[in-house]
Amino acid sequence: MKKIELLSPAGDFEKLKTAIHFGCDAVYLSGKKFGLRAFCDNFSDEELIEAIEYAHYYNVKVYVTINILAHNKDFDGLLDYLLFLEKNQVDGVIVSDLGIANLVINNTHLELHVSTQANITNLYSAKVWQNLGAKRLVLARELSLKEINEIRNGLISDVDIECFAHGAMCISYSGRCLLSNFLTGRASNAGECAQICRWQFALGIKDNKDDISYYPIQEDNKGTYILNSKDLCMINYIKELVDNGVNSLKIEGRMKSNYYVAVVTNAYRRAIDNYYNNKTPTFDYIEELKKTSNRDFTTGFYFNDTSKENLNTSKVTETYKYVAVVLKQLDDNYILVEHRNKFKLNDELEILSNNDSFNKKFIVSEILDENKNPIDEVKKIKQRVYLKCPYKVSKFDILRIKKQDEN
Repeated sequence: MKKIELLSPAGDFEKLKTAIHFGCDAVYLSGKKFGLRAFCDNFSDEELIEAIEYAHYYNVKVYVTINILAHNKDFDGLLDYLLFLEKNQVDGVIVSDLGIANLVINNTHLELHVSTQANITNLYSAKVWQNLGAKRLVLARELSLKEINEIRNGLISDVDIECFAHGAMCISYSGRCLLSNFLTGRASNAGECAQICRWQFALGIKDNKDDISYYPIQEDNKGTYILNSKDLCMINYIKELVDNGVNSLKIEGRMKSNYYVAVVTNAYRRAIDNYYNNKTPTFDYIEELKKTSNRDFTTGFYFNDTSKENLNTSKVTETYKYVAVVLKQLDDNYILVEHRNKFKLNDELEILSNNDSFNKKFIVSEILDENKNPIDEVKKIKQRVYLKCPYKVSKFDILRIKKQDEN
């Protein structure tokens, strides 16, 4: 049985390497143009070539986003870019615009994936894209499992179904939103979304013609986020996704941190493997996912849940902090790590790893700088230090520390 694909975000090269290390089957990323996440670092042409070679070495597929809602000027240089991607053996391009899709189909042999921005919510739209030559449909996030199953069963030829399983939800239909354009002048559907739905809101009341007083809309002690959805999380429902015909499980988050990519990819990799191997989880999936940034969790529309509770949450929270990335395991039980956040002697650190050291804890009993001099604290940006560690780790593993209660 072919496993459901785990598709992770790669906003830059570090995140790509992290996603691969923690077990993704494919990554999606963008070049410097034509993608919907302009504020990621993204990849230059030279970096794209290197990224594709790196991913393919590990048998990981690379899908490139070209999912802007294009204006006339956006087609300048687009065909050359598509031919560049084809030459460098990209595994698929993610497109939402019919004009761009037509360019892909009639001028290249690139595999066409239809973005969630195309808002495929029914079998009839799915069939149109299928007939145009699409090999994968990224369905709208507003569908139930029943509707996904009906689309899957109605598509005769071998077309993959991809669905979002984890990450931020949009307040507008599958991302088609103009709040950013209206309030900041940054084009939501051309890669510049300011994520207005994450903002804190207040009422503005004119006390007189020149003065406006602002009054918070009371929600909780962290603020008022009336448009801010909880994060989608389907990690406890891998079976349901598989049973209803989903071929690829997608993690949202090209603008999220490297730590986020590591935690979420690792958790879903283990959940998928446990499902196919009929193994009982050795850790609580939800508690693990809470260790990185989240807004509480919801199953979105998959189970026909339209409760307003899905839209009432507040600031991003996380229970652990990323303090170091592993660079090397040494033979004498020392490891070389690089600083990401401050830690010190006698702190208890937890290991995020793709091996059996996952979630193991140890006390920092010794810290040596690069000259092997003992120090008490690690706080310089990207400072490299040696730590005594009783567990086997590998390059790209992460060390984290439990955050203190902020209340």
